[in-house]
Amino acid sequence: MYLSRKIIHADSPRLQSYTGKSIGVAVLDTGIYPHEDFIFPSNRIVAFKDFIHHRPECYDDNGHGTHVCGIIAGSGKRSEGRYRGIAPGAHLIVGKVLDSSGNGSIPHILDAIRWVIDNRRLYNIRILNISVGSESTDVDEEKSILVQSVNAAWDNGITVIVAAGNNGPKRMSVTSPGISRKVITVGSSDDDKAVMLGGSRIHNYSGRGPTRRMIPKPDIVAPGSDIISCCPPYYSNSSGYTARSGTSMATPIVSGAAALFLSKYPEMTNEQIKYYLQNTATDLHLPRNQQGYGLLNVERFILAPGL
Repeated sequence: MYLSRKIIHADSPRLQSYTGKSIGVAVLDTGIYPHEDFIFPSNRIVAFKDFIHHRPECYDDNGHGTHVCGIIAGSGKRSEGRYRGIAPGAHLIVGKVLDSSGNGSIPHILDAIRWVIDNRRLYNIRILNISVGSESTDVDEEKSILVQSVNAAWDNGITVIVAAGNNGPKRMSVTSPGISRKVITVGSSDDDKAVMLGGSRIHNYSGRGPTRRMIPKPDIVAPGSDIISCCPPYYSNSSGYTARSGTSMATPIVSGAAALFLSKYPEMTNEQIKYYLQNTATDLHLPRNQQGYGLLNVERFILAPGL
């Protein structure tokens, strides 16, 4: 696994038959490199669209998007199973909305979200992962065009899972669109660990709520520090893997868990997924605006009583 099995229990024998197969996960990020873990035993990158340079082939000139996709759906082929994603059977629909420096524009992100909505039935897109965020400058942040766009995806039945951002530990530091009250906002459960982010060694980085409308955020937390995942060859020591940190890494862990959940309960709605994520989380006894409902527990989530 990419992270501690003891934390999320994703390797429980009772979960082995659930891989996220047939579930489409859209990822808006820096792109994706066609790593062995995505193309063997079969190619699960079913769609790629470049909103930056309009190149037709899959590529990632930063590495962030490949890392995120590996956490969600890497097969572990290159590492002989050592580094395997949460939902290795899920297929990926990738939109490149960030450049080689990890920067992007709101119009590109909005176009990509519309593309995901328009193609949700074609690719069976059930989940949209956005490990991208920006500080909101709107007086009424919930009326911002970015929040309205992710809300539209949610209203079209897509489970939108977004990062809380790395601007903690101050209050009201959750980035947009994570401030949306509809979407599932993910923080890092282990941000007390000092990590390298943006060229600096920091800790307690996970964005904290509440929003300006006093909505508690995040909704849930997952490990985000020094997570090992797929990497383009030009960003690794030839192993094909590297470690990254941030709520960007915690978010795809939750997206992968949602794909497992949907492979068992394909009829579940995004509202139900959010409900069961929140109500099966492990309480870390931290403030609500730091931990949300608690730490993701994959086994409890998928085997939730009453389903």
